[in-house]
Amino acid sequence: MGAGQAEWTPGELRRSDGPSELVWRLEPLRVPCVSSRMRIVLAVVGRLKQGPERELAERYRKRAVDAGRAAGLSTFDIVEIKESRAGDAARRMLEESIALANVIPERAVTVILDERGESMNSASFAGRLQGWRAQDAPAVAFVIGAADGLAPGLRDKADLAIAFGAATWPHQLVRIMLLEQLYRAVTILAGHPYHRS
Repeated sequence: MGAGQAEWTPGELRRSDGPSELVWRLEPLRVPCVSSRMRIVLAVVGRLKQGPERELAERYRKRAVDAGRAAGLSTFDIVEIKESRAGDAARRMLEESIALANVIPERAVTVILDERGESMNSASFAGRLQGWRAQDAPAVAFVIGAADGLAPGLRDKADLAIAFGAATWPHQLVRIMLLEQLYRAVTILAGHPYHRS
């Protein structure tokens, strides 16, 4: 090895600069090599009232934030949109979908929760997050509509539609289930033992 050249061996980097040899210890990289951390946004219609549902949702959100740092994710924000007071379902759906579209971050991957969407297991869901992060997506917005669903225009613009099975779920429970799956996904990506396949 000539002067000024570096030689790598697992766990350390050696550099020879004349009579003395410098050794740097390499620590495992805990954060993925991406230019920035990806933000997670839940854009939802309706507000969870104080009580066990809100507490459970917040518990999974906090867990996802803590575990998400190791998986290259920055924040988990929940943006609640007021339910429309329009008289007919089509008008409510349109008003709520416009409000939801306005809170989706620019260049975000948009994922809608829809009973006609794709069902996937937790490992596949984690793989999607990992893929979007690897593509340097600045954010992923998960959109949950109210009881009337989402307007066709918002559904058509979504990058992905997912479902938690064929059953119809109340949108409040879907929020909790999504937060749990996000927490589970980041633990899978971080190698945490929470998920057992």
